[in-house]
Amino acid sequence: MIEQSDEIIMQTVANGNLDAMTVLFDRYHKWIYNFYFNMKPDVTLCEDLTQNVFYKVIKYRHSYKGGNFTSWMFTIARNLFNDEMQKEKHRTNVSLDHLYMVAESEKEDRSDKVQRLHLVINKLPLADKELIVMSRFQGMKYQQIAEVTGSNEVAVKTRIHRIIKKMRILYFQN
Repeated sequence: MIEQSDEIIMQTVANGNLDAMTVLFDRYHKWIYNFYFNMKPDVTLCEDLTQNVFYKVIKYRHSYKGGNFTSWMFTIARNLFNDEMQKEKHRTNVSLDHLYMVAESEKEDRSDKVQRLHLVINKLPLADKELIVMSRFQGMKYQQIAEVTGSNEVAVKTRIHRIIKKMRILYFQN
């Protein structure tokens, strides 16, 4: 089963063989965790959200109708993250400046250039940060990002190009 495609394995899971889910978990749990960690470096939150992704994949396995499994699963991951950020926004009213200072203090051991780059990424609006993380950190292709975000490949490519230009300006401002 390990040699089978993700789509075939997920179809097996959808048909009731939940043991097959371990193969998909082994393939993707680090990838999902890294996405979350790049969006918000909170180990506990990232672990919880990663676990919830696979719980939702099992819970909604009957809604999988074929197609690209990673896009389907990543849509679930993205929605969970957005839901969590909405909950967090309602739970606390911490200023963005405070969040930047916390992020800066967590990254003291990184080189200045990497630290500055992460500060620039953290200053981006959440939607822009998400696109950069998906394309540059997760290595997703523009077409796959378009499927996840409900856009088209050209629009995604254009937005990412504009975000990178904005990041260059922010990076070299100081």
